[in-house]
Amino acid sequence: MPKLSVKQVEHVAKLARLGIDKGEKKKFQKELSSILDYVNKLSEVDTKDVEPIAQITGLTNVVREDKSRPSISREKLLKNAPQVKDGYVKVKAILR
Repeated sequence: MPKLSVKQVEHVAKLARLGIDKGEKKKFQKELSSILDYVNKLSEVDTKDVEPIAQITGLTNVVREDKSRPSISREKLLKNAPQVKDGYVKVKAILR
């Protein structure tokens, strides 16, 4: 893969909102080119018989069924609310 140009490094820095000086541009030009060369080498690996995986530990998420269950009664909740209007807790407006 050809070496990245300084213009390309400037473009990447702009996209990442990084302010870099001239010395850093040269440094990143070398480092990013090296990274891209390595990624290019990885594309040469034969993965035809490799099964795609998301993770290798074998762990799975443990989930429970979502069941409704009794909670605080409406009357008790409204009794403890600082302000109530028409059977609902009244709060300050957050959108105008």
